[in-house]
Amino acid sequence: MSNSNSFSKMNMKRVKYRDYPWWLIIKFYWFRLTIVSLIWFIYDFSVYSFGTFNTIIIEQIIPNGSLYQNWGWSVVFNLFYMPGTILGALSADYIGPRLTLALGVAAQGIIGIAMSACLGTLRKHIAGFVVVFGIFTAFGEFGPGNNTGLLASKTSATSIRGQYYGIAAAIGKIGAFVGTWVFPAIQRKYASNENPDLELQVPFYVSSALCLFSALLTIFFVPPVGQDSINKEDRLFKEYLEQNGFDIRRLGDGGEVTQIAGDVIIDSSESVGKDDEIKINQKSV
Repeated sequence: MSNSNSFSKMNMKRVKYRDYPWWLIIKFYWFRLTIVSLIWFIYDFSVYSFGTFNTIIIEQIIPNGSLYQNWGWSVVFNLFYMPGTILGALSADYIGPRLTLALGVAAQGIIGIAMSACLGTLRKHIAGFVVVFGIFTAFGEFGPGNNTGLLASKTSATSIRGQYYGIAAAIGKIGAFVGTWVFPAIQRKYASNENPDLELQVPFYVSSALCLFSALLTIFFVPPVGQDSINKEDRLFKEYLEQNGFDIRRLGDGGEVTQIAGDVIIDSSESVGKDDEIKINQKSV
């Protein structure tokens, strides 16, 4: 499989790792990477935690349920991921991943707060609780579940996309690790409280507040992402490197593509000899 044009023009394979313009990269992308990483951290903090939290929730709602009942309700919980992710993919194509993420995570936060406030009533109606919790889960997939990785891959230049995406993803997994420890600790803290609902309410309040915070981060600090975002990022990053003294001739695979009088001249040191040229009539391409 051949590489994309943007990768062929913008990769840093010819730049030794010690010669990378690390300081320029950090100055250009540190704030945006921090925001994307925080959004990913918050999403994994909630989704992985509630994924392992399902059993505890079911035990609270059906204290004496059989293994068959617990397994059945767990399946129902997980089924809500499907409509969320399908609708999220369709929405991202129409309104963009940034607005889809913000809409999904804001709706998730609002539903989570409402569910926590009405937990006493919902506990008495297992079907109602499962539906509300399922909608809460579906909006998580609709927004950040579908679009966090997409934002991480389209808000950076091709030259450093791998490092940028990897750092954001790693911080997200740290959020998952932290969440799986924090939520059980919260539950243990409120297990002996006079109000038995607090054992489940507080984790949902915490998660919902973080969802709303994530929505604000997305709306105010994440740039719009469109079909030409990658090309725009490459152009801006290349201009920035050039303005700060980096030799941009070291970018890419080493070939150049120029257009002269209706013909395309391709000169690539990798595919032809040093003094050779391939001349292709544009009409035949």
